[in-house]
Amino acid sequence: MLLAIDIGNTTVALGVFRGKELIKEWGIRSVREKTADEYGITLLELLRVSGLVPGAIKGAIISSVVPPLTPAFQALCQNLFGVRALIVGPGLRTGMPILYENPGEVGADRVVASVAAYEKYGGPVIVVDFGTATTFDAVTAKGEYLGGAIAPGIQISAEALYLRTAKLPRIEVAKPKKAIGRATVSSMQSGIYFGYVGLVNSLIAEISRELEGQPEIVVTGGFASQLGPEIKAPHHHEPHLVLEGLRILFERNKEEGPAA
Repeated sequence: MLLAIDIGNTTVALGVFRGKELIKEWGIRSVREKTADEYGITLLELLRVSGLVPGAIKGAIISSVVPPLTPAFQALCQNLFGVRALIVGPGLRTGMPILYENPGEVGADRVVASVAAYEKYGGPVIVVDFGTATTFDAVTAKGEYLGGAIAPGIQISAEALYLRTAKLPRIEVAKPKKAIGRATVSSMQSGIYFGYVGLVNSLIAEISRELEGQPEIVVTGGFASQLGPEIKAPHHHEPHLVLEGLRILFERNKEEGPAA
């Protein structure tokens, strides 16, 4: 079995694959101060309650946008499962040309999600990942990663409004019944929610115009189930897109990795 690990700013997503099947997935908090031992205890307990045996893990792959946590999970894979995890980054074959001005600047999760989206839907394709930040990634019909856009996530936007004003409260991100708020909270929810929906649809439209052909649109991330239905264009919701991409990349590179 394969252990796929996606280390994000807010959440670490973990998935166990048996062949191409994702048989179990979890999300745990991303805490930079935690050690490999602390994360190891958590993962062992998750495996235990799921009826999975640690010894069945024969390979591992990691994508990370939190560099301080990468060594902890590398050590975890080595200590618990005796495998050397593949790391998404320079030197790992993706099968996707990166046409960014500086390819090293592209977040690992953005590349992995783009690989998975192109593998499933072909190109051109736009990937919208509603995470801590909301990212928009464009892939050509030939499978080339062009780049995209990065916007503050909707939760960050709400927190910024609370933190940078004297009298506005912290609110729940939720769709209000009307755009015209009749109270402070509903007014804030209107501005944040409907304003954010406008941002998403506008960026998708602009990126679509720059791609040749009618792109497929794939949405993923923590807020995808809430914001995805607001996208005007036809789209696909893939909640485990990055984990699936990690599996694909592991298969493309496993003959080079000691984990194989």
